[in-house]
Amino acid sequence: MSLSLAACGKSGSGAASNDDMSMGNPQAKVTVIEYASAACPHCAAFNNEVFPAFKTKYIDTGRINYVFREFLTEPVQVAAAGFLTARCGGKDKYFSILDAIYRGQEAMYQSGDFKGGLQRIAESAGISDAKFNACISDPAAITALQTRVQGYEDNDHIESTPTFVINGKQVVGEQSLASLDKAIADAQAAAK
Repeated sequence: MSLSLAACGKSGSGAASNDDMSMGNPQAKVTVIEYASAACPHCAAFNNEVFPAFKTKYIDTGRINYVFREFLTEPVQVAAAGFLTARCGGKDKYFSILDAIYRGQEAMYQSGDFKGGLQRIAESAGISDAKFNACISDPAAITALQTRVQGYEDNDHIESTPTFVINGKQVVGEQSLASLDKAIADAQAAAK
């Protein structure tokens, strides 16, 4: 897979598109957009330590619209393969596969066996080896991912991952639930 994108480029706000993965209430007054990389250790830490409580409090209750935007950081091929693997499972399995990737990220970095780690995650999600290999090497899917990321770089001005955009206001870096609580409360107050 040859991806020619700069790591930790730029991206930002904007309305959700059909290419975005989302959860929660699309009609909520607050939209939280997370830009993250499947290869980013800070993104994995957020996913593993903060996201479960965040999801319970805000997404599962319909208080927010949560939009996840894929962003590529080094190693770019690992980030891309992670996202292509998650998309291989379809929208219904996307977030559970991405969660497994984040939870297995440290072990993959320690072993250096990224493809094997992703392949095991795909298999556990019911994706055959043949389908997994087709997904991570699909030129159309790779081009679509590159196009999305380039659009984020050109239009949204994100400079690192994770970055959150809450009703248009950027909150940069790994966040605690308390810091997101405050940003969401501020956005809710401004939306009234």
